[in-house]
Amino acid sequence: QVQLVESGGGLVQAGGSLRLSCVVSGRTFSSYTMGWFRQAPGKEREFVAAISWSGGNTLYADSVKGRFTISRDNAKNTVYLQMNSLKPEDTAVYYCAVSKIPYYSGPYYPQSHYDTGGQGTQVTVSS
Repeated sequence: QVQLVESGGGLVQAGGSLRLSCVVSGRTFSSYTMGWFRQAPGKEREFVAAISWSGGNTLYADSVKGRFTISRDNAKNTVYLQMNSLKPEDTAVYYCAVSKIPYYSGPYYPQSHYDTGGQGTQVTVSS
């Protein structure tokens, strides 16, 4: 059974930075595409970013493109989300996700193609 543990959230002022981490167990991490999703109060969960199993392909939501960077360290079974130039509208609970099948090549944005299950990590950006 896959387990995902997110960390790194917190309270930051607008323009600040945070780095989220997600440690994955229960799957051969290097074989799976990873994603980050977020859910703001009163809104549906939305796609943020994804990185292919090889690390060679990434995809970002338009709202975070140029500010966020997704990366992975297969030796540590960890996926990261570096968030710079944070805005109040980035406030949400952030969840990492692992593709349901190995060597998944996309599309990367549908949540239905991933397994989640972590508790998420709260990111709050003050204005």
